[in-house]
Parts: sequence; C-alpha cells; structure tokens
Amino acid sequence: MDSGNKLKVFLFFAADVAALYVALFITLIIRYGGRFYAEFIDAHAGPFTIIFILWIIVFYIAGLYDLRRLRNNIDFIKTLFLCLGIDAALAVLLFYSIPAFGIAPKTNLLIFIAVFAVIEIFWRRLLNRAMAFGEAPNKALVIGDGAIAEEVKKAVTEHPQLGYAIKAELDEKAAYAAPARIKEIAEREGVNLIVISHKLKHEPALVTVLYELFATGIVVTDLVSFYELIMRKVPLSGIQETWFLENIAREVSFYDPLKRASEFIGALAIGIVLLPVEIVIALLVALTSRGPVIYRQVRVGEKGKEFTLYKFRSMRVNAEANGAQWAVKKDTRTTPIGGILRASHLDELPQLWNIIRGDLSFVGPRPERPEFVAKLEARIPYYEARLFIKPGVTGWAQIHHRADLTDEDVIEKLQYDIYYLKNRSPILDWAIVLKTIKSIFVNPE
Repeated sequence: MDSGNKLKVFLFFAADVAALYVALFITLIIRYGGRFYAEFIDAHAGPFTIIFILWIIVFYIAGLYDLRRLRNNIDFIKTLFLCLGIDAALAVLLFYSIPAFGIAPKTNLLIFIAVFAVIEIFWRRLLNRAMAFGEAPNKALVIGDGAIAEEVKKAVTEHPQLGYAIKAELDEKAAYAAPARIKEIAEREGVNLIVISHKLKHEPALVTVLYELFATGIVVTDLVSFYELIMRKVPLSGIQETWFLENIAREVSFYDPLKRASEFIGALAIGIVLLPVEIVIALLVALTSRGPVIYRQVRVGEKGKEFTLYKFRSMRVNAEANGAQWAVKKDTRTTPIGGILRASHLDELPQLWNIIRGDLSFVGPRPERPEFVAKLEARIPYYEARLFIKPGVTGWAQIHHRADLTDEDVIEKLQYDIYYLKNRSPILDWAIVLKTIKSIFVNPE
C-alpha cells in the first residue's frame, strides 16, 4: 500500500473514531441537557472508550478499512449493517457483564447506537463517494501486453478508490519501434507513473527515455511490482528464478524467533482454555461415527520435511479407499458432525499441538500432502516456493481464495502464498488472523 492509500485508510479510521465520540456527545446532550459534561467525564468516557476500541476492531475484521471494498454498493451496505449489529450486541454484552464499568446504560445505549448508525452511514457513504470520484492522484501510462497488463488495467478501472487511473496505454511493439512516443504520451497526458513490462526496462533505447522521465519526477515501476501492489499477489507468469533471488530474504530475521516463541505460548494458552470444547467435540466424534477421534495425516512442511498433522476426524474411516483425493464441496465422505466441524474449522483444533511442536505456524502457506506436492511440483512452476517457510493453520491464500479443487485454484493460491513469502511481517500476520476470524463467521464454507 502506497503512502496515499495509507492516508486514505487513516482518514476512514479517524472519521470512525470521530463519529463514535460525536455520537456519544449528542447522546449525552439528548439525555442530560446542560449536565452532559459531568456525566461524560464521570461515567461514560472510560467504558465507552473500551467499547469503541472493540468496535473499531470489528470494523477492521469485516473489511471496512479495505479500500477495495469501499464502494457504495449492496455488499458494502450489508457489511456495514452487519458490523453495527455485531457492535450493538457486543456493547450490550460488555455493559451488562462487567460491573466494573459502573454503568449499565439502556436508554443511553439505544440512543447512542441509533445516532452513531445515522452518522456512520452518512460519513461512510460520503467518504466512499469522495474516494471513488474526482481526479485520481496517480495517472499511469501502462506499457505492456498480455494477461498481466489486462488484469491490472481491469483492477484499476474497477477500483477507482485506490487512487490510480490509466491515462494511456502502449503495447510493447510500439514502444520498441518508437521509444520517443513514451515521452510524448507522458507529457501530453500529464502522467506521473509509468508501468512497464520488466523485459522492456533492459532495452537501452527505452532506458534512456525512462531515465529522462524519471529525472522529471515521474515514477517508473515494472508491471509485476504494480500488479503486486494492486492485486496483493504475485503473478507466476511474470516472474523467473531471479525474482526469488532478488525479493525473498532467506536469512533469519528478528521476527522469526519472536514469532515462534509467541506462537508456542499462544497455542498452549488457547489449548488449555478450549480444553472443555475439545473434550465435547471428541465425545461427539466418537459417538456419531466409527473410527478414531483424531485423524492423522502426513503433510509436507518447511524445506520439504514431512510431519504428521492432527485433526478431529470429519470423514468416514474408508474415505480414501481409492487413494488420496482433495475434499470437495458437499463431500459425501463427510460424517454428519464432520460437516459442522469442517464448516466451523473446529476440526483443526488439534493442530494447536502441531504449533507447539514446531511443525506449524498460526500463519503461513497451508501444508499439502506428499502425494499432491509431487504432482503439483511437476505441473506448476515455483510450487516449491511454498516450502521456503513454515506452513500455517491459516494464510494469505486461504483468506483470498478458499477453493482448492483444480490446478487453476492451486496457481491462484500459490500467487498469494508467494506474496506472503515476500511481505510477511507481524502486521500482515495479525491482519490474516483477524480476516480468518471474519471469514469463519461471515463467509463459512
């Protein structure tokens, strides 16, 4: 995300915080008139601030700070109302279950929710419209052919709120034939960004022109990098082995041991807290179908090392009598309780033990079975890149493309996995965890 888009996200965040406090301010005026100031300071500021923090987290999980979703369409309206409903329920639950708050506002909370809903809907629709209309700050000239260029142009057109506009296009043949046209188009269209195919950046005649434009303040980037910025994945057809050498750090960063330690403690704590749930699930699995409670399966982990993955059994014991196969939607091999476990992802709770052992991370590429890895490595370029780091219970690919039924699905998910491989960080990991929680409750499969 570039600095302009970060500023946009911050603007939405700041507007939401302001709307929350303005709504509370108006609520207290309605309820207490001239006495609202003392009431606000003494009783409402602290408890409502805690509530507001949780509300903002819900907004984030639901994607209300994702620029790609901030358009005034039915999907956005449904998401916003869903958030308001969840936040209202959360506020009621906390106010009436935490005596330390010192208040249990019934009328105040009802008025506040109504006032905030009006303010938030108004501000959000206004900001969405402002982001989508008007002149885009980034005016691009795209030089390149093929599927990657077409996908980028389509994404920019469909998401004007990202702040980019394609002002001109030039195919590779035309750029080769007349490099001076690049400068002519850039000056005529007021371009401040040139997106060019990677191979063209090494043509001497073109490099000279690009350098001259770069010296005037125009940003020059290659098509793959721009695709990654816009699509948040890395196009397989646009990279070579050298891309990995230049973009993937293999040395151990400070984050790696910190991540391992925090995951060990987190998995241990979650396992202890959810132990009663795990016992109930184990009993249900044992009582509703024949076979072991825990299903063990060999998976391929970091650097190709195999390990045993643990899950609550969700299928019949003879589910793979004809050999290994991917699970499909409405899989007839699933047991009645197994369908519920798979939809809620509760079947994956035993993987906390894999995290404690160090086989898995909370976040990373999803580990695949050896039978499939061998076939996919032979058919799909750079598939082995998923094995550069430790696999995870959830990942960047899982929250963007959950199906895994065909080679095309595998390629799509691999592009997201490579993006994560390049950009992994504490912030991205937390974003994936929060979006995973959202996908479980909002878009279960």
